[in-house]
Amino acid sequence: MRIRPTIGAALLAAATAALALPLTAQESEFKAQITARQSQMRLYAFNISQLGAMAKGMVPYDAAAATAAANNIATLTRLNAAAMWPAGSDNFSTEGTRALPELWDNMADVQQKGMALAKAADAMAAVAGNGLDEMRAAMGPLGGACGACHKAYRQPQ
Repeated sequence: MRIRPTIGAALLAAATAALALPLTAQESEFKAQITARQSQMRLYAFNISQLGAMAKGMVPYDAAAATAAANNIATLTRLNAAAMWPAGSDNFSTEGTRALPELWDNMADVQQKGMALAKAADAMAAVAGNGLDEMRAAMGPLGGACGACHKAYRQPQ
């Protein structure tokens, strides 16, 4: 399956546009920010799932598709997402999010985890098109980087 760059760009634009939506009610003070960050997470998940499906043999390995997905993930790590994470937009203060309040109390750790994700994403982007074995080897660090932040700062379902 090939991902067209225009689709990825459109999804990123839609997530960004959510920030510009007017807020209509007090209880949805952070609705736009939460929607934007959840959109970014869905884009991560969408692209990682493509790589995971190839790694598990659920779909045939496709170097071009793997490269595109890996590049999308690396691009997502470079977004300035600060506006999507305002203080008070945690799951104890507002509805519609699983972000724990501890995230804002441990910003240095969150940033370190974000840097680890960017490093793992760059490593995946460097090898995703080089063959199934190299892509599989990069999956563990990438998944681990995502999971490290989720385990620490996201309420389980």
